[in-house]
Amino acid sequence: MNKISNLAYVDPNAKLGDNIIIEPFAYVEGNVEIGDGCHIRPNAVLRSGARIGRNCHIYEGSVISATPQDFRWKGENSFVIIGDNTVIREHVIINRSIHEGHSTKVGSNSFILAQTHIGHDSKIGDYCVLGNAVKIAGDVKIGDYSILSSNSLVHEKCDVGEWCLIKGGCRVNSHVPPYVIMGHNPIEYKGVNSFILRKGNFAEDVIDAIASAYRHIYHSNTSAYNARRRVKADITDCEPKDKILAFMDEHNLKLAALPKDLNQD
Repeated sequence: MNKISNLAYVDPNAKLGDNIIIEPFAYVEGNVEIGDGCHIRPNAVLRSGARIGRNCHIYEGSVISATPQDFRWKGENSFVIIGDNTVIREHVIINRSIHEGHSTKVGSNSFILAQTHIGHDSKIGDYCVLGNAVKIAGDVKIGDYSILSSNSLVHEKCDVGEWCLIKGGCRVNSHVPPYVIMGHNPIEYKGVNSFILRKGNFAEDVIDAIASAYRHIYHSNTSAYNARRRVKADITDCEPKDKILAFMDEHNLKLAALPKDLNQD
C-alpha cells in the first residue's frame, strides 16, 4: 500500500509500484515510473522521463530527469534511469539525455551524495559512490565500484574505469583506466586502489599484476604504445590485465595523468 501525502503532487499518468512513500511537497510529473518500495522525500522533483528502480531513496530538493543543460536539446523525449537500491541525497540534479529515446543512467546500489550534478547521457555504474558536490559533465562514463570524492570534476566525454578512486577536488580531464587512484590538479596517478580491491576480494597476486601493469604505464617514462606492449608481454594473464589493455585500446592510448609527449602511439 502506497503512502502519498495530500500535500504532494503526483500526476495521474505517473506509474507507481507498491509500498511507495511520497512525502509533502514532492512533485511527480506524468511519464514517470517509480518502482516498489521507493521513498520520495519533501521537495524532491521527478520530471518527465524519470524511471526509478525498486527501493530507491530520493532526498529533499533533488531533481531527477531535469531538462538537459545543452543547446543541442530541442525537446526530444528522453529519460533518466535509476537502478535498484540507489540512494540520492539532497539537492542532486540529474539531467536526461539530449537524444530522442536515449537515457542518462545511474546503476543499482549506488550512493549519490548531496549537491552532485550528473549531466546528460552520462552512465554511472553499479555500486558507485559520488561524494558531495561532485560534478559530472555530459557523456561521461563511470565504471562499477568507483568512488569520486567530494568536489571532484569530470569533464565531458571522459571515461573513468571500474574500481577507481578519484580524490577530492580532482579535475578529471581525460580517461582514467580501471583500478587506479587519481588525485591533485593537474591530475596525477597516485597508485593502485589496493585497499578497495581487497575489500572486493581480489587476490593478492592479481593486485600485484595490476600494480606491475601500471608501473609500465606510469613509471617507465615510455610512450603509452610501448607501455601497452610491455603490459601485454610481461604481465601474468588475468581478467584485470585484459580490461586494462581493452581500456587503452578503446581510448586510443589516451590516458589521464600521462605527459602529453608520452600519451601518444
